[in-house]
Amino acid sequence: MASSSGTKDVGLQRSLSRRMTKMASTVEAGDENTAVDSETVPSSLDFIAPILRVANEIEPENPRVAYLCRFHAFEKAHRMDPTSSGRGVRQFKTYLLHRLQKEEFEAAHVLAKDDRGEIQKYYQNFCEKNIREGQHTKKPEEISKIYQIATVLYDVLMTVVPSSKVDHETQRYAKDVKKKKVQYEHYNILPLYAVGVEPEIMKLPEIKAALRAIRNVEGLPSFLLPKEKQTPVHDILEWLAVIFGFQKGNVANQREHLILLLANMDVRKKNPHSYEQLEDETIKELTDKIFKNYRSWCKYLHFDPILWSPRDNRWQQAQLLHIGLYLLIWGEASNIRFMPECICFIFHHMAKEMHGYLFGNVQQVTEDNLKGEEAFLKEVVTPIYEVLRKEASGNKDGKASHSTWRNYDDLNEYFWSEKSKKLHWPLDGKGDFFVHPDTAKPTNKKYNQPVGKPKTNFVEVRTFWHLYRDFDRMWIFFILALQAMIIIAWHQRGSSSGLSDDDVYRSVSSIFVTAAFLNFLRAVLDIVLSFNAWRSLKLSQILRYLLKFTVAAFWLVVMPVTYSRSFQNPTGLLKFFNNWGADWQGHSLYYYCVAIYLIPNLLAAFLFLFPFLRRSMERSDWRIIIMLMWWAQPKLYIGRGMHEDTFSLLKYTLFWITLLISKLAFSFYVEILPLIEPTKTIMNLTVSSYDWHEFFPNVTHNIGVVIAIWAPIILVYFTDTLVWYAIFSTLVGGIYGAFSHLGEIRTLGMIRARFESVPSAFSKRLVPYSKEETGQNQPDDTTERKNIAKFSQMWNEFILSMRNEDLISHRERDLLLVPYSSGDVTVVQWPPFLLASKIPIALDMAKDYNEREDADLFKKIKNDDFLYFAIIECYETLRDILIGLLVKDGEQKVIWRICHEVESSIREERFLKKFRMSGLPLLSDKLDKFLSLLMEEYEDDQRNRSPIINTLQDIIEIIIQDVMNNGHEVLKEVYTFQENNKKEEKFEKLNIELLRSRSWREKVVRLHLLLTVKESAINVPMNLDARRRLTFFANSLFMIMPRAPKVRNMLSFSILTPYYKEEVLYSTEELNKENEDGISILFYLQKIYPDEWKNYEERINDSKLGYDSKERTELDRQWVSYRAQTLSRTVRGMMYYRETLELQCFLDFADDKAIFGGYRAIGKNQSDYRMLKERAQALADLKFTYVVSCQIYGMQKKSRDARDQRCYANILNLMLTYTALRVAYIDEREDTVNGKSETIYYSVLVKGGEKFDEEIYRIKLPGNPKIGEGKPENQNHAIIFTRGEALQTIDMNQDNYFEEAFKMRNVLEEFLKTHHGQRRPTILGIREHIFTGSVSSLAWFMSNQETSFVTIGQRILANPLRVRFHYGHPDIFDRLFHLTRGGISKASRVINLSEDIFSGYNSTLRRGYVTHHEYIQVGKGRDVGMNQISLFEAKVANGNGEQTLSRDVYRLGRRFDFYRMLSFYFTTVGFYFSCMVTVLTVYVFLYGRLYMVLSGLERRILEDPSLHQSKALEQALATQSFFQLGLLLVLPMVMEIGLERGFRAAIGDFIIMQLQLASVFFTFQLGTKAHYYGRTILHGGAKYRATGRGFVVFHDKFADNYRMYSRSHFVKGLELLILLTVYEVYGHSYRSSSLFFFITFSMWFLVASWLFAPFIFNPSGFEWQKTVDDWTDWKRWMGNRGGIGISPDKSWESWWNEEQEHLKYTNMRGRILEIVLAFRFFIYQFGIVYQLKISHGSKNILVYGLSWFVMLTVLLVLKMVSMGRRRFGTDFQLMSRILKALLFLGFVSVMIVLFVVCGLTVSDIFAAILAFMPTGWALILIAQACGPCLKGIGIWDSVMELSRAYEAIMGLIIFMPVVVLSWFPFVSEFQTRLLFNQAFSRGLQISMILAGKKDKAPSS
Repeated sequence: MASSSGTKDVGLQRSLSRRMTKMASTVEAGDENTAVDSETVPSSLDFIAPILRVANEIEPENPRVAYLCRFHAFEKAHRMDPTSSGRGVRQFKTYLLHRLQKEEFEAAHVLAKDDRGEIQKYYQNFCEKNIREGQHTKKPEEISKIYQIATVLYDVLMTVVPSSKVDHETQRYAKDVKKKKVQYEHYNILPLYAVGVEPEIMKLPEIKAALRAIRNVEGLPSFLLPKEKQTPVHDILEWLAVIFGFQKGNVANQREHLILLLANMDVRKKNPHSYEQLEDETIKELTDKIFKNYRSWCKYLHFDPILWSPRDNRWQQAQLLHIGLYLLIWGEASNIRFMPECICFIFHHMAKEMHGYLFGNVQQVTEDNLKGEEAFLKEVVTPIYEVLRKEASGNKDGKASHSTWRNYDDLNEYFWSEKSKKLHWPLDGKGDFFVHPDTAKPTNKKYNQPVGKPKTNFVEVRTFWHLYRDFDRMWIFFILALQAMIIIAWHQRGSSSGLSDDDVYRSVSSIFVTAAFLNFLRAVLDIVLSFNAWRSLKLSQILRYLLKFTVAAFWLVVMPVTYSRSFQNPTGLLKFFNNWGADWQGHSLYYYCVAIYLIPNLLAAFLFLFPFLRRSMERSDWRIIIMLMWWAQPKLYIGRGMHEDTFSLLKYTLFWITLLISKLAFSFYVEILPLIEPTKTIMNLTVSSYDWHEFFPNVTHNIGVVIAIWAPIILVYFTDTLVWYAIFSTLVGGIYGAFSHLGEIRTLGMIRARFESVPSAFSKRLVPYSKEETGQNQPDDTTERKNIAKFSQMWNEFILSMRNEDLISHRERDLLLVPYSSGDVTVVQWPPFLLASKIPIALDMAKDYNEREDADLFKKIKNDDFLYFAIIECYETLRDILIGLLVKDGEQKVIWRICHEVESSIREERFLKKFRMSGLPLLSDKLDKFLSLLMEEYEDDQRNRSPIINTLQDIIEIIIQDVMNNGHEVLKEVYTFQENNKKEEKFEKLNIELLRSRSWREKVVRLHLLLTVKESAINVPMNLDARRRLTFFANSLFMIMPRAPKVRNMLSFSILTPYYKEEVLYSTEELNKENEDGISILFYLQKIYPDEWKNYEERINDSKLGYDSKERTELDRQWVSYRAQTLSRTVRGMMYYRETLELQCFLDFADDKAIFGGYRAIGKNQSDYRMLKERAQALADLKFTYVVSCQIYGMQKKSRDARDQRCYANILNLMLTYTALRVAYIDEREDTVNGKSETIYYSVLVKGGEKFDEEIYRIKLPGNPKIGEGKPENQNHAIIFTRGEALQTIDMNQDNYFEEAFKMRNVLEEFLKTHHGQRRPTILGIREHIFTGSVSSLAWFMSNQETSFVTIGQRILANPLRVRFHYGHPDIFDRLFHLTRGGISKASRVINLSEDIFSGYNSTLRRGYVTHHEYIQVGKGRDVGMNQISLFEAKVANGNGEQTLSRDVYRLGRRFDFYRMLSFYFTTVGFYFSCMVTVLTVYVFLYGRLYMVLSGLERRILEDPSLHQSKALEQALATQSFFQLGLLLVLPMVMEIGLERGFRAAIGDFIIMQLQLASVFFTFQLGTKAHYYGRTILHGGAKYRATGRGFVVFHDKFADNYRMYSRSHFVKGLELLILLTVYEVYGHSYRSSSLFFFITFSMWFLVASWLFAPFIFNPSGFEWQKTVDDWTDWKRWMGNRGGIGISPDKSWESWWNEEQEHLKYTNMRGRILEIVLAFRFFIYQFGIVYQLKISHGSKNILVYGLSWFVMLTVLLVLKMVSMGRRRFGTDFQLMSRILKALLFLGFVSVMIVLFVVCGLTVSDIFAAILAFMPTGWALILIAQACGPCLKGIGIWDSVMELSRAYEAIMGLIIFMPVVVLSWFPFVSEFQTRLLFNQAFSRGLQISMILAGKKDKAPSS
């Protein structure tokens, strides 16, 4: 065995083997045959992975050297970790040793007799063959790999051969490798140090200019270092790294980043042919973009920006040093990237240091002033990161209150304050920022919450008051409007005097008193809600809060006092204004107070009309302006000057004024006015007796009834604005969509009608023009043909991409393709689907014409352009094919002569005289046969010539004899002079070789299609998705979009996709694994997509493609995965960007010959075409980068879990398939620091190599990067590896399409368009297509809902409302804007759960501009099952609850103007609050009715003789019943479908949706939104909910549904059911049933939806056998005991405890509110016991007290039974039975006494159940809120058992209707039809899928 020194190899080998022998015994059988996988090395031994890779690489060539490499790896690992203490080290070393013991004898020597000679010989041969001979012929990536192998081999060699024995040749090679190794390191995009064959990208002049600029280190101070430490400095980033101690990986990453930025920005400013150096303008533009935020920060804090540099020849260098320094700081900042102003602070101080070196006359920098590598990480990043980590740990995994710990925003905002100036530099750790109160005494011992540092500027407190505080102006407006309308309606006695009446005017003016109170409330909330931040506020801010409070309190006193005095001197409105100023002392003081009070509002209104003035004042950092603005707004760094331009302001102001007028008019005339008269009547009635014990019998005016009637109406008043918004946004959005040309082409017929104009629209929008071409108004014929040729290249690639995706068949592909080479035909060659059936039509038409109708025939032909084109093309193509095939000149002349006859006869209008049309059908048949023969594949050309020759001779004969009148004369003329050839057979020598040419074969196929397709191709393609893509692409060409630039001049961009553990590619096992119904995923998809499966089979069975059986398995996996929401689908879609870029480069740079020759010809071997291809690839690399952030890829790589290994292999395969794909991941390595094992974290970027991934960059992190929300921090670690000026964020459930990717450069041009002055967009919103809509009706509902939001919804948000934010991917970010302002999302734990929208908030607050564009779309998958959808809705509702508490919403609500604030509210948190209030309205209404009916008030009012009719009451309640249905909220959906597919389709879809119970689904989801939004604000508990994204169309068990919906829907639904029942039962005798139904219909609908929607939309929900199985499963679940480690889906107890998780961490306010809300259930018992017959009409309070005695007795008896069962049930069976018997007898005796003596009735029994059941539930809720106390006194188990009983009863009530319906087989069939109607309409077999009846017959 080999050794480590070469001198003691035997001894070392023996000792090592002996020492490790025991470990080998643990190796399992079968390990001997397992290859060592270099990718599964434990993290602490990562350094040996390259050695093992080399061993695997060279093993086939020399097994002995491979063995030596493995032994060296083993030895190195053993030396580093001799005790095998690292995780997984012992197992790995054991396994490796076992293999080495086996290989020692199997691996024979090849080149020498011993190991020393073997490895030296192999090393020399390897270097000679690969390095010396290959360095000028191999590509950089190949050379890189060779040098890596050579380095490893030499390291191994030195352990085997003593240094004295290494020969001279080996040493020479080793020195050469060491010297040049740096030149061949793995690179990302730019091989900067490559010296072999120069890559095309390095030849680009812009890259060379950028390189020259950053390599200019002249004049920079040099470094005075000892010789052994000296390293050459090649560029300014290396110089900065030596000065400040940046990591090498960071420097390399940012070097490439900076070069690409400079190159891409500079090339747009100049001609690439005259390139010397970078333009100063480029560097200035980049400086301005990167440092705009820094300059603003300096101005805000009154710093001088450290960006100055002399305007001399060093100016460029100095600016690049600043940019480089910022990028290096940002690239290594890790989690600090979420704190942009902290980065500004770091840069500011480091730039100061740098300026000291640059401009301080320093010639040399000594070693004392330099910092080693990682110094920046250790001294700057790590201390700040530790503060972040400690604060984040305070959130207790998201369960602690937000107010007890500081999040990213709090810590970042520290750097907005003057305190940051006091931080010392270098950071010393003693500053106020770094001191963490770990040892502080707890203020609350009960909850052990430490006295943390104060929050900064804002406190996220869990309370609904945030909504009032954030949007106070809106609430004040609506409250005052409501007050004024009620007053006016109250005083309106049939007169139209209105406000002119003195009393009315005086009463209305009381709104200012209300306004004073509401403003005082706001001032109080400002103080109370921000109290925890006061210690961090400046004195001026505290003073402002107190002054605001004082002023508000002053007005709160003054307004009521002066208003009350105004009654002594009443004045009318007209009189007041007429006498204004005449005698001010005579006027009421109140009106003067109002005038003074309104002064700030008038000033605000003035500034509102001049937004530029307000914007300038808010943005100003002048101290005088700050002082003036101090009262209006607190001084904050962000949220200043967000006001829009005047035109935008006018648009959204007009929108909202019109809406508010409509809403207020409706509210006044429909909601308020009809209630006034009934209210007056009710208030004037006197009720002397009640049906219960009335606690307040002396309350006047029946105020309780008035509240019960008015409360729901007032709630509707506050929420119906959302309905009006839906109506107005639908109308305005529809108008905007129509003006944007949406839906102009929406069918295949429309495409056919407008296809002639498609190429010109394509050229106008998507083809870049030079200035010369743009100057030509009328393009000549050549230009037009060239444009059509360019269009055909793109169109064909589009069609081929659809074929590769199996959306179309081979035949459809051929019908849709356009010929690449069209130079031989004089007419435009349109796709055959336009020309289909034209030739057969022409033949039918021609055969009926006689000799004299030439003109008529040709006129008819020319009337149809496509008919004319088809005839000319067929004629000319047939001529060319025949001429090409014939070899002899004479035979060619015959064809030419025939053609001459045809053309001359047409010119002379004698065509019908010279040719007989009757022969054409026969000729057509022969041509069909002839072309079919030509298309066949022949193995032996000679043998198959004869059928072709025979058919050709027949064709010539038919033409000569049957078609031409003078055919024989033509033959005689041609052969007159060829007498010697008379005996030779004619037309028998053919050039068959011609058909091997691709272009000729295309001609034959196309001609055959034109001649033979007899039916119309109106339905081509058949696939719905293919049709949608064709129509949308064609329509988008006529929409407004920027002109496409050339690829070289376009903006560069990156795509970033975060990935965690989702599916990458389905495995074969997963494809074929059957579920309980016997259905596999593959089978399911074959039935869902039958046409695509058929197309797929046609493709893989195509002999030309030559797929083998092994490939078939892989292709099956891909086919399925591309129809699911997998990473592989996303990557395939996004890589279309690269494909389109290469095609666009070809169209930009190719000459006319190449363009007319066709894009596909670029693969040929001509050197020009190869160069064009290489240039296209280089430019694609320059412009496009795709990074997938696979956070745990490193863990998956090393994991032994089969699924993890599969994910790793699939991701690796993606990298190997797509060379431009990059994967970023977090690598965890174990290291020993100060004797302790620590985990070190790295950000790593890898790409695909030859077989494995290749590491490009590795950047060490200060710690675990996941300290907040996972997804944004996953994005954050990878964003440093992205490139370009734009960044598109793509989720891993998205898709892209070739034709849409082609429009990307147009979209990117939007960033260069200025909007309203100098503003440019910072986020471009992109439309989405939801591709999961065809699976089921639920998926269809969800798809329509999402589609309406991402189209008409976001269209109206962007314009005119100007409140579009970022709602998730696929938006495109201005990358430089966002990387300097905190990134593309926020990551604070829980509060930023909806991380995406916060980037939109952040962008807007920092003066960004968000737009929306609909001429391009990206695919997106959505959840398709009921439970998946509910989880998604719950997550979004949770996120909106957290947004309500956030500082971003507060600042936007406060800083927007009034109308923009309304838009913001109703399209974000206001929507969810309105949903919650909608549900609350039902509760308020029903509890009001419950009060009225149980107290007897309703009966007495309706039966009172003075109230003649109840019509007014009926009208008043009618409005909200319609609102409950929420039908108006689907209006945007109908409008968008109407726009894009026609209004007939929209109405049809709407009707079908209602028939499929869409209203039930949306009503159910209303409950989900309301429940999770409300709970989040009250108690927290928001969390990310994984929805799975799989194929969910199978049955969910009853227990699963119960667990998911019990609290959110079932409990609430049963409560409403009881309310409605009580209302009906106790009010039935005096109320008409029609009135009851009319008022409560929508509520019954709500109850039914909430209780039964999960079962209606559950596949096989009413199948009897599944119902039986569900019952068995539910019983088992209910009975199982809980405990530690038992999951909620196994035991009811575990689930019940988990359901109360939110109460464990809520605050005291939350617990009290829960208890208060639970008290509502006591009203049932209180009201119903007085209605019992047994009470004999008594209204005494003792009746209620007696009912509590009964309740407690029942509970006590139940407790006794439970205790008896536990105590006696096992050991004392007899005692247990006796006890049960006694209890039963006692119960029977009591019931007999009650029936006989006390007058109890059967109805009383049922009434008692209605009374006492809610009371028991209330006791459970209160007990849960007081859980900690009850656990202490030992009655928690009783609460649990009572809860179990209630849950069992509720489950039975819900389950029984399901059981009953399951008895009837037709119900299950009807349900399946209902659920899968979309699938049925496409001919699918869902019922077969669900039943598991596979069709085993082989597919045809």
